[in-house]
Amino acid sequence: MNHSREIKSFIFSQYFSDGLRITFGVLLPSLVFYNLNMLSVGLTISLGALCVSIADNPGPVVHKRNGMLFCNLFVFLTAILTGLINWNPILVGIEITVLCFLYSMFSVYGNRASSIGTAALLVMILSIDEDVVSASGAWEHSLYILSGGLWYTILSISLSQIRPYRLAQQALGECIKEIAVFVRIKADFYNLNTDHDDNYTKLVDQQILVHQHQDTVRELLFKSRLMVKESTGAGRLLILVFVDIVDLFEQAMATHYDYQAIRNTYGETNVLDGFNKVITKFSEDLENLSYFIISNENPERLHHYKTELEALKLSIDRLEEQEVSNLVLKKILINVRNMASRIRKIYSYYDNPQLSSVSVRSQEHLNKFVSHQDFDLKTLRENLTFKSSIFRHAIRVSLMCLIGFLVSKLFPFGHHSYWILLTILVILKPAFSLTKQRNIQRLVGTLCGGVAGALIIIYVKDQTALFVFLLFFMVGAYSFQRLNYIVSVLFMTPYTLILFSFLGENNLTVAQERIIDTFVGSFIALGASFFILPNWEYYHLKSFMREVLVANHQYLLNVADELTEKQLDITSYKLARKDVYVSSANLASAFQRMQSEPKSKQQNSKEIHKFVVLNHMLSSYIATLITNLQNADNTEINESHIKLIRKSLYSLSEIIRKMGGTDLKEVEIRYQGQTGDQEVTKDQYLLYEQLDYINKLISDIQKLVLP
Repeated sequence: MNHSREIKSFIFSQYFSDGLRITFGVLLPSLVFYNLNMLSVGLTISLGALCVSIADNPGPVVHKRNGMLFCNLFVFLTAILTGLINWNPILVGIEITVLCFLYSMFSVYGNRASSIGTAALLVMILSIDEDVVSASGAWEHSLYILSGGLWYTILSISLSQIRPYRLAQQALGECIKEIAVFVRIKADFYNLNTDHDDNYTKLVDQQILVHQHQDTVRELLFKSRLMVKESTGAGRLLILVFVDIVDLFEQAMATHYDYQAIRNTYGETNVLDGFNKVITKFSEDLENLSYFIISNENPERLHHYKTELEALKLSIDRLEEQEVSNLVLKKILINVRNMASRIRKIYSYYDNPQLSSVSVRSQEHLNKFVSHQDFDLKTLRENLTFKSSIFRHAIRVSLMCLIGFLVSKLFPFGHHSYWILLTILVILKPAFSLTKQRNIQRLVGTLCGGVAGALIIIYVKDQTALFVFLLFFMVGAYSFQRLNYIVSVLFMTPYTLILFSFLGENNLTVAQERIIDTFVGSFIALGASFFILPNWEYYHLKSFMREVLVANHQYLLNVADELTEKQLDITSYKLARKDVYVSSANLASAFQRMQSEPKSKQQNSKEIHKFVVLNHMLSSYIATLITNLQNADNTEINESHIKLIRKSLYSLSEIIRKMGGTDLKEVEIRYQGQTGDQEVTKDQYLLYEQLDYINKLISDIQKLVLP
């Protein structure tokens, strides 16, 4: 059943939808013009569609439309320029050097702009061959490419209008699926057989994926007025579910306590096993919810937690009868109950006929939760410095593509030596680790795909069967291009070989040529990342570390507000929480990349890993404290609590200042209660322990980052 669900989830996913849309948009012009005996025209139009599909990234329809229109413009201009000068290798070399630098600098404006630059470079590389353009002339060739790009733009926007919520629905389902994995990892902390440190590494790695998917969903939901103002409630449903899912994610973080201490204290009881089982069931219900949302069906809950929660409460109460302190377990139980309640609430949205009357926050409010990109020359000018990793990358791409072009001219490996340039363009990334990863994936995928494609062409002679294989490999290549690059390349290579077989070329020669060109391009790209203005992660980690400390400082201020009984600003609180997630994911991603770099470039690796874990523990503890304070009916605050929160905030601000950050605004925190000797309750003592643990975490962080 699980395998069938996974297959069905993939078929209904945004990745498979992308694969079908791109395949249809690219293939249809070639098929139409083939039947009109104008295959070369059809292939040129298909090239335009393929280029613009690169800029068809997930996002609001308005952004997709604008991105594809600008992509059409730059692709058209680049095709004209290349078509007019491709007879002269010197001019082509100059064009490659200049345009590779210029279009690589588009990355300063974000992923969509970067995709536009990649599309323009792709059409430049594929138009370098004079024979490609000479049949129709530069202007006619460029107009065909433009028509293909416009055709794909119309197709993509039309499909988005037909099902305006589908992309957001698919993205939300994928996001919930990643949160389900996160929750399952959290459950493993209550399993005595799980390695504590290894599980922390998994947790931090998974948080990166959760952040990426949450960011995608925010873009789709919060930047779309249609989602917010839609009267039928379909868009509101998605927003309500997403808001609760983010709150649930915080609840999952708020189940965090000192797991080692909990294991040592309660390991011989059956309580931890009970927590493990019920939290695992939460993850199963979230996976189930993800499946139904992606499949566009009304979800049905798998589990009801009443029995398990009552059994847990009885087990915890028995510990008290045995004179074992159980207050920590009671607090965890409260968080677990909140998670169960949140999951029930999310499922209930799909059974509520009055959903359309439920209001969501205003567009202005929701816009605060998404990043905004300014497209101005100032941003570009600020990055025209060797301190900018994008500037260094642009120079690297420019030089290596020029070298690739010279190699293809001086040592011709066949009629398709432009594959060397394509390989360099696709593999070369700003970070060495990403280039290395792409390199391995490209080589393995090309080699395996080349063998598979050659075998199919040798043994399959029926043209209809070959066309079916072509469709299958095209859909696979475009479906996996954002999901799994090595699988995408594995499908792309036989698809390319079959396509060339239809054009009458010797397939074994083409396969051999593609493999050789890929190896040459890969060697150039990897060497460039190591020797040409290398961009080692260690140089950037300090800024990421500082950002996560600033985010945790702002997050901890919400605890101070709760302790001093100030009115909590929900919007500011959720923005602070989002900043913690984003900065933590950025830091963990940078550390992951550094671990893939040569050992000689991995400076202070153990200390940075400990810093990543400590900061994750810090943000989890802050989430735990906020949740406990919000759920407490009447927790009395004493002066020692205020002293600890002051000390923690001061220590954090000192670390940030000494790491080169700007001085944070001092916040006055005063004790509102009575002074003097007072009897300390269990709740007060637990709160003191939690605040003291946060203070110790900050002290440990201070020892790591400051001499």
